[in-house]
Amino acid sequence: MAYKPRTEREDITILRILNTSMNLSEEDKWNYFRLKKGFAGELMFDSLTEKIQSECLILNDLLLELNNSKFQIDTCIIQDTIYLFDVKNHEGDYCYEKGDFILMKNGKLMQNPLDQLNRCETLFRQLLQKYGYKLPVEAWVVFINPDFTLYQAPKDKPIIYPTQLNTLMKKLNKWTGKINGKHKKLADLLISLHQVESPYPRVPHYNYEGLRKGLTSACCQSFSVSVNGRIAVCDDCGSKEGIDAAVLRRVKELKLLFPERKITTNGVWEWCGGICSKKVIKRVLIQNMKSMGYGQWTYYE
Repeated sequence: MAYKPRTEREDITILRILNTSMNLSEEDKWNYFRLKKGFAGELMFDSLTEKIQSECLILNDLLLELNNSKFQIDTCIIQDTIYLFDVKNHEGDYCYEKGDFILMKNGKLMQNPLDQLNRCETLFRQLLQKYGYKLPVEAWVVFINPDFTLYQAPKDKPIIYPTQLNTLMKKLNKWTGKINGKHKKLADLLISLHQVESPYPRVPHYNYEGLRKGLTSACCQSFSVSVNGRIAVCDDCGSKEGIDAAVLRRVKELKLLFPERKITTNGVWEWCGGICSKKVIKRVLIQNMKSMGYGQWTYYE
């Protein structure tokens, strides 16, 4: 299990909710699907690293800052060498020409991931130096998608292609040492330095009145949900979910979208589109959240 697990970034969560609750612009939709695809690629890489048999500390999704410069690390693996991985989920046929990654079907340029990697590695080494650590560092760009091909691929660049992933895992499994206090102290330091950015500046403007209300499917996010007793059923994908879980998921989304808004029985009933009774809503809130206030001023935290 990762020492620092990966969780979905809040801007992706917000965009996913907005994508089904309002009409996003084409640019915002593209941004959402780009972020969603990138996150899916990181989860694919996690499915490999969580199987590493040798001792290591895995830190996922670090956002660090040094000298007012922020840098992102998708995956950091600590052994006696520190491995930094920038995971890319690109697919299709690309060509490498004079430092450019060019999508062959339309000539579109990919932002050179090696430039980003080099910056990240440099800042990370400086960060280690600042705190007195002298462990060696290796940084790699990982192309995780099996449908990615790079023609005229350079041989002297820190790139791991889909066909080389098994070799990478074997390399990480070769270490026979033990994780000690020095390793854990460094891991704890990096976690303490991790920054959590507000997602709201990175998402489009929205307001409560402009969003569609109702229960949604946990599987396909469809609003075509009907309630049968204590079960919410999606009429599109057929998935089923307990009504308590469905309501609490929507409460969590409401709190994320509108953190300043108080959670009340009437408010949640309206947010859920009136699809279940206020009595059910009140029961779910009482059983799962802390009641504050009294009477008509009651709200839940």
